[in-house]
Amino acid sequence: MNFCDETTVVFKAGSGGGGAISFRREKFISRGGPDGGNGGGGGAIILRTNPNINTLVEFNTRKQFKAESGESGAKRNRQGKNGEDLILEVPLGTMVINEDGTELLADLKYRNQEYVVAKGGIGGKGNANFVSSVRQAPAFAELGEPGKEVTVNLELKLVADVGIIGLPSAGKSTLIAHISAVKPKIAAYHFTTLTPNLGVVDMKQWHGDPNSSFTVVDIPGLIEGAAEGKGLGHEFLRHVGRAKFLIHLIDGSLDDLREKLDTINKELTSYSKDLAKKDQIVVINKTDILIPEIYPEIEAQFKEFIHKDKKKNRLFLISAVTGEGLKELMFAIWERVRHQRTKEQDALELEGKFGDPDCPEFKESDQLPNQFSEQFKKSLTPDKETENYKVFRPNFSDNRNFTIKLIDKEEVKEEKQEKGHRLTHKQRLKKQELKEEMQYGELSEEEYEETIYELKHGFKKGERVNTYTRNIFEVDGRRINQLVIMTDTNNEEAVDRIHDIIKKHDIAKALIKNGARPGDVIIIAEKRFYFRSN
Repeated sequence: MNFCDETTVVFKAGSGGGGAISFRREKFISRGGPDGGNGGGGGAIILRTNPNINTLVEFNTRKQFKAESGESGAKRNRQGKNGEDLILEVPLGTMVINEDGTELLADLKYRNQEYVVAKGGIGGKGNANFVSSVRQAPAFAELGEPGKEVTVNLELKLVADVGIIGLPSAGKSTLIAHISAVKPKIAAYHFTTLTPNLGVVDMKQWHGDPNSSFTVVDIPGLIEGAAEGKGLGHEFLRHVGRAKFLIHLIDGSLDDLREKLDTINKELTSYSKDLAKKDQIVVINKTDILIPEIYPEIEAQFKEFIHKDKKKNRLFLISAVTGEGLKELMFAIWERVRHQRTKEQDALELEGKFGDPDCPEFKESDQLPNQFSEQFKKSLTPDKETENYKVFRPNFSDNRNFTIKLIDKEEVKEEKQEKGHRLTHKQRLKKQELKEEMQYGELSEEEYEETIYELKHGFKKGERVNTYTRNIFEVDGRRINQLVIMTDTNNEEAVDRIHDIIKKHDIAKALIKNGARPGDVIIIAEKRFYFRSN
């Protein structure tokens, strides 16, 4: 399988189904009431971690994903079917970042962790929901809410307890192949590893606790200048960023072993100071081709890694090929992993994250490391009634807050309609007088025509076009936006409902306070309305 750790994807949730406009029609019931049902909700798009996946290649080959939309409501108060949620599996360590790369939306680093990347639209209400004492036969329904569409960047940081780093051909792939079930490509030349390898070390294999295990990741060999983009390893350094500590593997057959260590550490510092601060265990590999007489010389170069208590040593000499020294190394690594997990548990408890039921990272007990107490896991287990939920879809948001902003003014030319009508008896007498004045030369023909026009239409010809300026206000609020989006603005009754809501939510009062007058334009959710003061 190809490896991919960065990609950009478009997710489109399903839209809600529209509500139905229907009236009860049955024999012997002459005036049945409205019985239009509600539309179904649209499916959400959910990212769920799967520890058996270690690449984002599926999201790189297919760039767009769309969930199922809800069906429309029907007569007899029948609700439309909800759209199915689209659940997409991603590797542990997947980070969801907004399109411009400025915000981390989710860090998916626990087993079976879920993140709703695009929420489905809610279904529109049918006309049966809008019956009231003043509106007994509503002939309108809501449209379904459009599903959310987002473009995000997915980045992968493989989640491993231990990261293995080193120069090319140090034996990283051989080591991970010996201690886990991973079978990476191994050859006698540089850069045989082109992608990170993630493996699980079972301590049972080393006659340890059969229920204990940890994960290791090795990356392509680093070279001097890797932090500036040289070689291959710089592309994958992010994958050791989550490791609790590092195994620094060095080819013992080379000269100046300490210089090799310092070279790689310099690159780590250039790439990330946090990465450079991680604790390291130095492992000298290829003892199968070394003579024991040079071991003291090697130890002298790494004396700060040797402790009086041998159990606390951070220098090991091994052969990844023959297995020499590996058991001692595995137990040393496991003790450090166990100690680090305990520290993380204590830190999380102090932060109170375990007590937060809304924390998405701890929705399921099996996301917790093995060393967590059974009593503590039990306290986090969801109730049976709620454990099978997928997505919480609220109805209209309870957030009624809104903002009003004067965004523009526009000049309006209003042309009065030329509606002629029959003259009254008094107007006909007036017309006769004007005609006589024109015959005697007291009134010009042009003046006569203008006066007759005014008698007929109620305004002079020059007053036919009235020019005035009106304000354009933008109203923005989570609830009012949602209501407007779901309104069919071609239906007059539905538009009347929006004006009722504007009054009910005190938006009208706020508009008047900001200088709005009847006829001013109100923009809500990119739809245009004309302000009504009463």
